[in-house]
Amino acid sequence: MNLDRIRQEFPVVHHCTYLNHAAVGTLPGRAREAVQAFAADFNEYAASHYPNWEAAIDTTRSRAARLVNAAPEQIAFVKNTTEGLCFAANGIDWRPGDNVVLNDLEFPSNVYPWLNLARHGVETRMVESVNGRLPLESIGEKIDSRTRVVSISHVEYGNGFRNDIAAIGALCREKGVVFVVDAIQSLGQTPVDVAEMGIDLLTADGHKWLLSPEGIGIFYCAPHMTDRLKLYEVGWNSVADAGNYDSFDPTPAPTARRFECGSHNTLGIHALGASLDLLLEVGIEAVQGRLRLLTDRLVAALHDAGYRVLSPRGESEWSGIVTFNSPVHETEALHRALRSHQIIGARRGGGIRISPHFYNTEEEVLRVVEALPEH
Repeated sequence: MNLDRIRQEFPVVHHCTYLNHAAVGTLPGRAREAVQAFAADFNEYAASHYPNWEAAIDTTRSRAARLVNAAPEQIAFVKNTTEGLCFAANGIDWRPGDNVVLNDLEFPSNVYPWLNLARHGVETRMVESVNGRLPLESIGEKIDSRTRVVSISHVEYGNGFRNDIAAIGALCREKGVVFVVDAIQSLGQTPVDVAEMGIDLLTADGHKWLLSPEGIGIFYCAPHMTDRLKLYEVGWNSVADAGNYDSFDPTPAPTARRFECGSHNTLGIHALGASLDLLLEVGIEAVQGRLRLLTDRLVAALHDAGYRVLSPRGESEWSGIVTFNSPVHETEALHRALRSHQIIGARRGGGIRISPHFYNTEEEVLRVVEALPEH
């Protein structure tokens, strides 16, 4: 990894110490250039080059598919993670008395769509975390003959706990349960293989670890789920014969394109495609290795300074998120101290959440401890 060259893609490093990718990531130079080139083309030629726009959409779809080891036809573009979760929640053919298994570490995006099913008589079952972790056996205990879905984040947003998605996927296959994964906190920092992990449906916005703008994300639908999910959004672009505007044939597209009911966020897709190009060029395994180095250095320094690390750090459970607090100082005081030094993190998970990315340096993450008050 040529870190000096990579850092040239991120001018943010010259203005602040940005360590908040679990909230909103930054935009690499090539994504900015892709947006500018698209805007210039649109401004100067209007839609004359529309076939080029469609080609860029196809390229981005292929890159997203490569990121999760899927086929391009299994990928749809969504405007955010919540939309993808709503496709899942509203697409299942629910019956009164069915249930869905969630947990108490989830971001609201992966809770409200399922709670909304109460009007159909669907029960929401919450797995209780233990020391910031979600034991596999606790998930299994919540599953019974009426469980239709287990929906879980690959990486939990508050403390960064990384769930064993492959083990949960195997459990769901054994029980005949649909497995839904919110991957917004893992795609871009952690390898994901939808086939190997037994994932049926996956969704993630691009604006965090994928280093893209808000308003564009991806939705993966396994082939066996394509016809099984009911469509609650249908439009001109979601039908099989999308180019025929006169037939009014509502037959859905045979691919995940059936979830794209109207015009695409073409500008956002150009940006996402460029960011995916960077991540694939570097390699997600290399990104993950870099994040292990950075977060291990930060965790060691925090411990030495007397701070409490709340994030699980075991080999199979760590992520690029490090959340900590102090036995002496209030979280708000810590947040103000960091902001006064132009160090950008967030207040989450009962403390301060720091989330660097692969372009950050060891010196940058250690600035966190240097800016904190002493105990």
